[in-house]
Amino acid sequence: MVVLAVVDFRNGRHKISPETLWLIFWVFGGLLVMSLIPSKRVDRIFPVIPPLCLLLAAQLGRISPNEQWRERVYRWSAIALLLSILFTGGYTVSKVIAGYHGHRAALVAFGRDVRKEAAAHHWRLEAIRGYDEGMLLYLERTHFIEPERAVAEWKASKIDALVVPTEDAPDLMRQLRDSALSQLRPAERKNERGMDYVLITR
Repeated sequence: MVVLAVVDFRNGRHKISPETLWLIFWVFGGLLVMSLIPSKRVDRIFPVIPPLCLLLAAQLGRISPNEQWRERVYRWSAIALLLSILFTGGYTVSKVIAGYHGHRAALVAFGRDVRKEAAAHHWRLEAIRGYDEGMLLYLERTHFIEPERAVAEWKASKIDALVVPTEDAPDLMRQLRDSALSQLRPAERKNERGMDYVLITR
């Protein structure tokens, strides 16, 4: 896009349409916001992709009338598109394979098994917050429960089962009467130590 802008400038096409200017501000505004946010997750860049695509289309529409230059730009654009598809497809496939071998779905399976056990035994189930916020979805719960409240409700027999981060289980079980660790455990996930959960039951 920078090259196309330089060519436009050399050809004396200095005037920028209001639509193109709006897209440019959209792109740089998004980049500025992403730079200020401390968390650098990859999905932060998604809001900038649509204006970049529209900006590229606008620039391709304003290519120099020189037929040879136009064909060259179209050719390189097609090559760039093909390479981006190959790169994105390869990256996606590699992530899926790595996730499969690394048991990235271990907590999903664990949550499903816990729900089945809770339904079979009519347990009143709660979960304590851990590293993985998705545990609520896996257990089909709407909120986490604080440890202090979990202990109080366990003593009042309002809870029959608790999903707890593995590292918090020993301290918590000392406060829960007649508690025991269930045999249900998530499969070990590679490179994610300290992020597992256990099921505590009566």
